[in-house]
Amino acid sequence: MLIKNYTKTKKKCRVTFKCPNQEHAGSAMLAGEFNSWSTTDTPMKRLKDGSFSVTISLEAGCSYTFRYVLDGNIWVNDPDADEYVANEHGESNSVLTL
Repeated sequence: MLIKNYTKTKKKCRVTFKCPNQEHAGSAMLAGEFNSWSTTDTPMKRLKDGSFSVTISLEAGCSYTFRYVLDGNIWVNDPDADEYVANEHGESNSVLTL
């Protein structure tokens, strides 16, 4: 799930990324263009329902590709992404459009 909250100026957007965790992973990271696809820079917090969540601020008026990294090696897409695009690994990436 993606929750978008724009600033009053509409130049930035606070985005909450929520991974449903159907895989029952023990940890999750957010990786994407906004953090150079780092699998360590943006850890997600485990919620009571077992899902994971993190909120970050991003520049509005842009699109960003991203994926969730579960347990350090399972890459999954957001089921509620704005769209999906093919990547160089023969899979797809989630797209967030702000």
